[in-house]
Amino acid sequence: MNEYELAGIETIARGVCIRDGKILLCRAKGGKTTYLPGGHVEFGETGRQALVRETKEELGVDAETGAFLGVVENSFMQHGKPHAEVNLVYELKLPDGLSAQSREDWIEFEWRDIARLDDLLPAEFRRLSVDADSFFAP
Repeated sequence: MNEYELAGIETIARGVCIRDGKILLCRAKGGKTTYLPGGHVEFGETGRQALVRETKEELGVDAETGAFLGVVENSFMQHGKPHAEVNLVYELKLPDGLSAQSREDWIEFEWRDIARLDDLLPAEFRRLSVDADSFFAP
C-alpha cells in the first residue's frame, strides 16, 4: 500500500496548455480516456511546484504556471476499489514548438483540437479547458 492509498484522497496538480486551438492531453498507453497533464502533489510542495516538477519529469521541459483555473473533485472505481482525488488546475505555459514526447514509458501526450474533448475525464475538465481557451485567447 502506498501513501496515496493510506490518505484515501489524492491531491493532484493539473495543467491546461492551449495553443492554436489545441489542448495538450495525456493518456495511459493503450488507454481510451485522456486527462490533463500533471501529477501528485508531494508533501511540502505547492500545487504549482508539483505541476512544474511533473512536467519536467514527464516531458523533460521547464514549465511555468499561470492563472489558477479551479478545483475539480473526482471519485471513481479503480481496480474494483473506490478512488477519490482533488485536482488543482492551473494554466500551464510550455516552451514553443514542444512536440509533447513523453519521457515516461507508461504515458503518451497529444495536441488535440479543443472542440474534441469527448474522452477527457473527469467531465469538469472539459468546461475548465473550454473556459480557459476563451479566457486566454489573444
